[in-house]
Amino acid sequence: MVASALLWALATAAISGFAIFANKFGVAGINSGVYALARGALVAMLLAAVMLAMGSWRQLKQLSRKQWLLLATVGLVGGCIPFLLFFSGLQLTAAAQASFIHKTMFAFVAAISLVALKEKPGAKTLAAAILLLAGNFLFLQLSTPAWDYGSLLILAATVLWAGENVLSKKLLSEIQPDVLAFGRMAFGAAFTAAWLATTGEISLAANLTGLQWQWIAATSLLLLLYVTTWYRALQGLNATLATSILLLGAPITAVLSYAYAGAAVTPLQAAGAAMLAVGIIAMAKTSSAPSATPVAS
Repeated sequence: MVASALLWALATAAISGFAIFANKFGVAGINSGVYALARGALVAMLLAAVMLAMGSWRQLKQLSRKQWLLLATVGLVGGCIPFLLFFSGLQLTAAAQASFIHKTMFAFVAAISLVALKEKPGAKTLAAAILLLAGNFLFLQLSTPAWDYGSLLILAATVLWAGENVLSKKLLSEIQPDVLAFGRMAFGAAFTAAWLATTGEISLAANLTGLQWQWIAATSLLLLLYVTTWYRALQGLNATLATSILLLGAPITAVLSYAYAGAAVTPLQAAGAAMLAVGIIAMAKTSSAPSATPVAS
């Protein structure tokens, strides 16, 4: 199960790398809340269709009141608030910078998991993650990162997603991945719609152009792939290990950004790429180790 979960995590990392690059263009010129709502609602409908096709919708009838409440919590702190923050921040900062900040999630997940899951990530996992983070730092040319307002919004979203992933890790022991993904997106869309209705911005959805809807459709497909692969990865891996693997998505975003801008690779970026290669090998080896070490009580 660990090997398949590792493949799911690697797939999620690749999808994330493409998604952040695409969302930089998709959210341009659109109210970030409306963009988040349109994507969330569309993905929720697609997940509902997947659940109907696979028969997993039956589990919805078996959920307890507590499980529904926890699904709503996942929707609020995973599918609503952080998306509003992230897309607002992405409109204000570079895609590569946003990707790097997002990929620091593993550090917050490790800290929260230590308390909430009573798990202590192995030293090899943390060492590989730090190596990947350092490689990303060099590869993305972030020797002097600009902590602007957009970056702070993305950091806040990252912290919330870290908390949601720890909660989701616990829920995945009793809820199927597709059901959890559906709850996240459906409740997230509902909360986002309520927020936009309160602020009076929901009417802006009527002003979306055909091209903007095309971007929403394309990035929604990436989001659908993200949540369906991610929760399968999280189900089989330590939460810290799973989110560490997501670090591999940042170089993909960077390569796409540099290719779009026609920029050349620098020696520091080459060094960063070498560190990433070593980090990938080290991270892959940790997947064969126990998923977590219990904290002594």
